[in-house]
Amino acid sequence: MPLLSRRRFIGITAAAAGLGLVRFNRAAQADAHLVTWRGEAMGAVATLQVHHRDRTAAERLVERALAEVRRLEAVFSLYREDSALVALNRHGVLVAPPADLVALLGESRRWWELTGGAFDPTVQPLWTLYWGHFSKPNPDPQGPPEPELREALGRVGFDRVRFDSNRIVFARRDMGLTLNGIAQGYVTDRVVDILRAGGITSSLVDMGEPRALGTRLLGEPWRVGIVDPDCPGEVGETLEVVDQAIATSGGYGFHFDAAGHFNHLLDPRTGASARLHRSVTVVLPRATAADALSTAFSLLPPEGVGRTLQRLGEGQARLITMEGERYTLNA
Repeated sequence: MPLLSRRRFIGITAAAAGLGLVRFNRAAQADAHLVTWRGEAMGAVATLQVHHRDRTAAERLVERALAEVRRLEAVFSLYREDSALVALNRHGVLVAPPADLVALLGESRRWWELTGGAFDPTVQPLWTLYWGHFSKPNPDPQGPPEPELREALGRVGFDRVRFDSNRIVFARRDMGLTLNGIAQGYVTDRVVDILRAGGITSSLVDMGEPRALGTRLLGEPWRVGIVDPDCPGEVGETLEVVDQAIATSGGYGFHFDAAGHFNHLLDPRTGASARLHRSVTVVLPRATAADALSTAFSLLPPEGVGRTLQRLGEGQARLITMEGERYTLNA
């Protein structure tokens, strides 16, 4: 699955209405300087909204950011046979790894430690087990057999990944990494860094996880829609953000089985699918952190989420439990 399969600039222009006099107001002028790109990133819909008075300069800057997205796909993708991550999973060792892969593993270690192992990118063997089980004809609806689950769990554990700038090594054969719970946030942060270095102070970047840079041109907050977990095609809530990132996780995103009992949020400690929350949304300054913690918080009860935020010292989590209870927890 390509990280970036199509791209398209959409011009937002303001046209005079009626007699073409006072209707061209400040809001219309702001929209006239908004350059929008829509496409796909990390297999999901992606968007860039950039305020810039020079449209040509803005489009060049967006192209530079998209080139960075394509470069990172060659590092993090599980779907490209030539990616660094696929090579690592295939051989169990990667010599002279890309700096971005080492950096993201460093981030992963931080969130693995902070969440007591709830965030763990070595769950790929569990994913492979569930996918293989439910891809068979007439699979057992109760899931993989217990011995197979225990064997797969024996190949999970981020403490068994050794890495530095020289090499990455798995301590056990047949381990595997998936960065799907953090890479979208990392890519979003890299795009924001590029835009900021290019002089952009007002942008909304969404490479799978949205992050606002500054405010909209007139000082208004950016508005980000949160998926309704009961109707995934609809927006259930809208948040206003300034210089913040938002990440949302929920079992509604993917199910291995037709009945929907086994979702993609796999607990590295038990091998089971997440069953505590319908939806978890995390608000933090950087998308990498928000992405990782929305994944981990899907596996933690509200009190565990609250303790983690207190240890972190910043951020907010918004939970909708399976019973429909709503919690808003702050650091």
